[in-house]
Amino acid sequence: MSVEPQMRALLELVETDRALRCAQILGDENGRASALLSQAQADARVRMRQAFAEQRLRRRERIAAAQARLATQRRLHQQQRSAALLGLAWQQLPGELLALWQRPDARAAWVAMVLQSAQACMPRARWRIVHAPDWPAPEQQALAQQLGTEPSAQHSFEADPAISAGLKIVANGNVIDGTLAGLLADRAVIEARLLRQLEGAA
Repeated sequence: MSVEPQMRALLELVETDRALRCAQILGDENGRASALLSQAQADARVRMRQAFAEQRLRRRERIAAAQARLATQRRLHQQQRSAALLGLAWQQLPGELLALWQRPDARAAWVAMVLQSAQACMPRARWRIVHAPDWPAPEQQALAQQLGTEPSAQHSFEADPAISAGLKIVANGNVIDGTLAGLLADRAVIEARLLRQLEGAA
C-alpha cells in the first residue's frame, strides 16, 4: 500500500473531524447567541413594560393632581360665591324684615311667634311688652285681650323709639327679644341657616 492514499485518508479523517467540531462549536455558539438574544429581547420587553407602567403611573398622578387642584378651585369658588351671597343676604335681611313688620298679616305672625316663645318659657308674672312705636294700638289691645287683660292692667305696653320693628317681652329679668335687632343678633346662626337654604336651592 502506498503512503499517499493513506495520507489522503488520514487528511480526510482530520478534515471530517474538524468539520464536525466546527459545526458543534458553531451550533453551541449559535445556541448561546440565540439564548442571549432571547434574553436581551425579554429584558428589553420588561424594561419597556416598566417604562410604560411608569409613564402610566406618572400620567395618573398628574391627572389626580389636576383633579385635586380643580376640586380645590371649585371649593374655593363655591366658598367665595357663598360668602358673597351671604354678604348680600345680610345687607338685604334688615330691610326685608322691616317690610314684613309693615304688613299686617306678617306682623301678626311675628307677634304670635314672640308670644308663643314667651308663654313657653317666661314666668306668669307681670309682662312688660316693649314694641316698635308704629305697632297699631288695636293690635296691642287684641294681644292684651288674648293675654286676658287690658293694656293698663297686669301687662304693660311700652313703645320704644329705638325699636324699628318687632317687640320684646320682659318679666323678672327675663327677656324674649323679638325685635329686629334681637332677631339679627346671632349672625353666625342666621348665616348658617341662610347657607343651608342656599345649598338646598342649588
